Amino acid sequence: MDFAIILTTASAAEEGRSIANTLVEKQLAACVNIIPKISSVYRWEGKIQSETEVLLLIKTTKDLEAEVYREVQAVHSYDTPELITLPITNGSETYLDWMTAAVRKQ
Repeated sequence: MDFAIILTTASAAEEGRSIANTLVEKQLAACVNIIPKISSVYRWEGKIQSETEVLLLIKTTKDLEAEVYREVQAVHSYDTPELITLPITNGSETYLDWMTAAVRKQ
């Protein structure tokens, strides 16, 4: 099984927690870490923006990536939420076994 971490940001801790709960409840993610108060600088609609956001680290499988993307886009307040996938190339066998058991099977 191929594992992945999907990154997304949210406008506030409440939104991040809501997204995380949805993904874990639907077994699309084994775990979602919410990292508070990151500072983001980006260009949006031709202007440089600076915002405080929360970062979500969504631990899932590559098989569920498209469903995670769809779910985040459906519930997210941003028009264009960040959705970036990083492969997990290695991990402890017990943790990866736990991840396998915690997510929905395709």
